[in-house]
Amino acid sequence: MKLRLLLALLVAQFAVAQQRTCGTNAYMQSLMANPEMRQQYLDLQQQFENEIARLQNAQYHRDGQSTNNTNVLKRIPVAVHYPSVANSSTETVKNCLRLLAQRQVNILNADYNATNTDLSLWTAASTFYPGVSVGDMDVSWEIATQNHPAGTGLANGTLAVTFGTDFLSNADSDTTWAGYCNLVVRNISGGILGYSPLGGSPSAGMTVVIDNNAFGATMTGSPSTCSGYVPTAPYNLGRTLTHELGHFFNLDHTFNGCDGANCATSGDRVCDTPAADTPWFTCDAPGSVTTNCGTTQLTMNYMDYVEDSCMYMFTAGQATRMNAWYNTIASQLQTNVLANNDFIVNNFSIAPNPNKGSFSIQLKEATDNYTVIIIDALGREIYNTDFNQTTDLVQNIQIDNTLSGLYFVTIQSNGATLTKKILVE
Repeated sequence: MKLRLLLALLVAQFAVAQQRTCGTNAYMQSLMANPEMRQQYLDLQQQFENEIARLQNAQYHRDGQSTNNTNVLKRIPVAVHYPSVANSSTETVKNCLRLLAQRQVNILNADYNATNTDLSLWTAASTFYPGVSVGDMDVSWEIATQNHPAGTGLANGTLAVTFGTDFLSNADSDTTWAGYCNLVVRNISGGILGYSPLGGSPSAGMTVVIDNNAFGATMTGSPSTCSGYVPTAPYNLGRTLTHELGHFFNLDHTFNGCDGANCATSGDRVCDTPAADTPWFTCDAPGSVTTNCGTTQLTMNYMDYVEDSCMYMFTAGQATRMNAWYNTIASQLQTNVLANNDFIVNNFSIAPNPNKGSFSIQLKEATDNYTVIIIDALGREIYNTDFNQTTDLVQNIQIDNTLSGLYFVTIQSNGATLTKKILVE
């Protein structure tokens, strides 16, 4: 009997260890214990409430037809910090971690703009969720490249990726990096995959913290992984950061309780997410999970706890809420740290589009050094080539062995970055 009990406990502990765990609630309890931080938080939340009311009202014309006026591209500066990696590490190590950071940012851009390929699963799943539609935030997460904070040792034109700093040494903010969306990647104890403030403040240097085994996804080519920073199944598709950044942009868990009389002020405060009071962890068939609130759990939502491979969407209501938070904090974001893309936008074009996997990069003026990177909608890098010392105005690109679908072509030149979508038929 004792042996059976011990085995049962071990199995239970193993099961818990394999489940997604988010530390946001505990973090917020600590934050609210500081009177100054609590007041700052409440002030921002009041501004947010005014803004979301404005956005929701703006979505309807006098004739009652729904419209959305929030779809303006939002460029958000990102800084990535690896505090446990010594700054004296080799460039091979650093470059691997820079690639991992960019891979994660690519995943964010796909998830938040509803261009992730697994979103196709929603076509069949949506029949179980009447009134629920997919939302996108129209955002461009970009690792900063210009005007880095003084004393960081980063040269202009290099990525805002730091190593071995004292960032997050017993703190979850650093005003040195105020105005950025700060991502800190390190080992988190207790099995927690990540945490974030619920409604983050860039001006306070607040961060989103992700465990080193849940950041990014396995890269194609060499290197495929970075030592000590290997995304581990079932949380190896970069969705932990998608979840935690949802918190930063003021989204609560979808399982925050059953709705009361007003869904806008109870539960997760988003009316198009079915109310739930218990997280879901496993990949189950759409529509198969009934909640204690009498609803069908939206298990595939990024703000639940399921495994990376079966979470793939935000709702329109969640997107509106995140856009309202962005508008609330937009003035806190640095505006001069992203690459000036005027030249690269005017100089580079892609044709034909759509295509069969073969297209040309066309230049108006010769540029001797640039890089072309192609990412699929899952964030996988499938092409990366430097074109150096070239005077060609046309560069032919061939994507081999690829499937039809949406791809992102990124051109980097002189510290500036241009990303265009192409459709392969």
